[in-house]
Amino acid sequence: MVLPVQISFRNLEASADLEELIRNEAAGLETFYDRLMSCHVMVEVPHEHHRHGQHFHVRIDLIVPGGELVVRNEPSLRSAERELDVEENVKRFELQEPHKHLVAAISDAFDTARRRLQDYARRQRGAVKFHEPSPHGRVSALFPDYGFIETPDGIEIYFHRNSVLSEDFDRLEVGTEVHFVEEQGDEGPQASAVKVVGAQRLAGS
Repeated sequence: MVLPVQISFRNLEASADLEELIRNEAAGLETFYDRLMSCHVMVEVPHEHHRHGQHFHVRIDLIVPGGELVVRNEPSLRSAERELDVEENVKRFELQEPHKHLVAAISDAFDTARRRLQDYARRQRGAVKFHEPSPHGRVSALFPDYGFIETPDGIEIYFHRNSVLSEDFDRLEVGTEVHFVEEQGDEGPQASAVKVVGAQRLAGS
């Protein structure tokens, strides 16, 4: 199928060549996980670096059954091999300075996204355990009856209010650190036995 791809730019003028590059990278993701539901790519030039044109942030949000994979990339200096790859893409899409630095950032972000999808696919197949014993993460989103926990490796996992121990759901905040048990639900991984880490204070406690 054709993967739905959304592309947005912040502090950077949209470019048809850059959009084509991103869509080509996104199309290859389905090779690593064929149940991918959508892909949103955001490219940003931070205000403090806008004049330099060499610092780009790339965020990729991948919607998968039961959750979301989030990739954030802030590029640093590239290896010689990476620079060669970048030069090939620059020539292919006729991109000029400072776009070669942006190509490097996009390529690195999609490299990470491919690794995340491979790990996620293996976990769904049961090839490896989802996490080490007593996995942990931070609450990344809250809704009236459910929320999402983001793990240290960038995977967002669904949980229901009934899965939160001690009836603490209504006192959770975005950013609260929790332990949980990860299980395979009907639509993918989900968290149960969600418990606040240590003696961390909750809203209203």
